[in-house]
Amino acid sequence: MEEASVEGALIVQPINHKFDHSLVTSVLKKHPTKFVGCCLANPAENGTGVKQLEDLILKDGYRAVRFNPYLWPSGQQMTNEVGKAMFSRAGELGVPVGFMCMKGLNLHISEITELCTEFPSTAVLLDHLAFCKPPLNDEEKLAFSELLKLSRFPQVYVKFSALFRVSRMSSPYLDLVPLLAEVVSNFGANRVMWGSDFPYVVPESGYKGAKEAACLIASQASLSSSEVEWIMGKTVMQLFQGQWLP
Repeated sequence: MEEASVEGALIVQPINHKFDHSLVTSVLKKHPTKFVGCCLANPAENGTGVKQLEDLILKDGYRAVRFNPYLWPSGQQMTNEVGKAMFSRAGELGVPVGFMCMKGLNLHISEITELCTEFPSTAVLLDHLAFCKPPLNDEEKLAFSELLKLSRFPQVYVKFSALFRVSRMSSPYLDLVPLLAEVVSNFGANRVMWGSDFPYVVPESGYKGAKEAACLIASQASLSSSEVEWIMGKTVMQLFQGQWLP
């Protein structure tokens, strides 16, 4: 972060630690003005995830939560009773919900739309451009158009992150230029935020290289300096107000 001149970051609970948040919690306590924590929702059928979510937010200071649809019990959706309870409670506590649609937005767009419609006060983060790659066929075009349509919900934000996962090219991922231009045109730069996807980004472009790639893509997309400022920091600072010291 120092090398890349990044002063603060959102840390998401790593999937390989599942629901044991002790490592991330220890880092948040050690660096309270540098990091914001995003915990992982536990969609256990017995509903214990709601209490876990409350504890992580109210006791441990987490300020976001990730919904990973592939952790839901087989045959269940994020719109089930437990999912709605956690999503609603997140909104009540002022905590945004991130969606990790690793297998494609098309699989989960109806669930996300239903949750956004039913609980408009819960902010939403679409991780990694909702895994929309530059479209090559009708199915991929549909997924990207569905992403753009989510801009109708004012609570939805897009993470322009893990560029190596969504690009079909190597760094600096210039095939993402038209995608970023359209996302900013639909959502506004104040609802778009860059993210690195550390540590997975390290063998790809490096952390600093990922930031430089995002800035280059933004300039090629003819975004204004003000729009670039929003994407590279102001959006996330606005979403988590009072977290980072000026």
